[in-house]
Amino acid sequence: MAMSEDYSIITQLDLEDIKDSISTQDLPSAINTIKEYFKQQDLVELNIGVTGESGSGKSTFVNAFRGLGDEDEGSAETGPVETTMEPKLYLHPKYKNVKVWDLPGIGTPNFKADEYLKLVQFERYDFFIIVASDRFRECHTQLAKEIKNMGKKFYFVRSKIDFCITAEKRKKNFEQKKTLDTIREDCENGLRKINIEDPVVFLISGWELGKYDFNQMLERMEKELPQHKRRVLMLTLPNITLEINEKKKKALEENIGKVAFLSACIAVIPIPGLSITADIAIIADELRKYYSAFGLDDPSLQKLCERSGKTVEELKSLMKSPLHQGINTNSISTLLGAASLHISKDNVELLVSFIPIIGSLVAGGLSYLTVSRMLKRALNDIADDARNVLMASLETEV
Repeated sequence: MAMSEDYSIITQLDLEDIKDSISTQDLPSAINTIKEYFKQQDLVELNIGVTGESGSGKSTFVNAFRGLGDEDEGSAETGPVETTMEPKLYLHPKYKNVKVWDLPGIGTPNFKADEYLKLVQFERYDFFIIVASDRFRECHTQLAKEIKNMGKKFYFVRSKIDFCITAEKRKKNFEQKKTLDTIREDCENGLRKINIEDPVVFLISGWELGKYDFNQMLERMEKELPQHKRRVLMLTLPNITLEINEKKKKALEENIGKVAFLSACIAVIPIPGLSITADIAIIADELRKYYSAFGLDDPSLQKLCERSGKTVEELKSLMKSPLHQGINTNSISTLLGAASLHISKDNVELLVSFIPIIGSLVAGGLSYLTVSRMLKRALNDIADDARNVLMASLETEV
């Protein structure tokens, strides 16, 4: 049941979520419950182990997964010779709780999967990426079986697919889909021959991460990760496909009810001309998270310009959200004013009946609904801007 015109203000699901969060507590306790929820959310770690033979492209994958090129500051060292003799930690440039580990190369003559996993401290990783640049060999399957025995998830990645496509394009009867299907099938058949049941191989290019099977791999990870880890993964991925853009939007939507609750209940600033109060700082902080997650903050745009050949001005000209000129008290108050025009007495009464702790003050309920609507509208607009910027950068690269 949604109470909305163009944009959902608040749904029954949102109300259930807030009700579950605050239960029957008094207001100060309820505020602390939500604050603690956000604190714990920020502390969630994601540890990803990337392994494979020397020269397989695992270090390039480590960089691309964090939105970096091989020559960017903070990138993992790459090259045909193994540069990693022990697990090397690379933090995400924006989200320091996301840790991508470049693991030592496998495939040495005396390789033993169980000893290797103890050496790299297998228990620290949420999942493993097993990378091969041509065929998968015994060392890959040994490792996969041992990881499975230890109760962890892994994903087979066939890297450097861009090189294969470039070589195949020279043939007269070239069809990209057919070529990719053949490579995938060959890899999976090869794994079956060395005793991996029902293998799934994802074809990836570290140089063009958004192409080929990257979205399919994310779909699989999304299903297999616990919800709180899934959210971290979606927010930290580089915004390189339309599917990722949509997943980020859904992940950010999940917090809107709780942010609106805090903003309304810690309400310190009356909005001129409106019968609501809101904590503008809480709203501003959330909006900045949107820009950062979608890669629309200035440092991210600058990096995108270097790769796409566009100027910052060109990309910003595609951004229609009224917030892209600046997140401040005036811009937020204007959007709150626009949102409040769509809040009806029925909306407030439903909220009061469903969650008395907010509805105990009609102004509090009104503030909650207004902030909810404003954040949903802002998130929609920012996601649309990110989509337009992504499309423009992809056009340049083609």
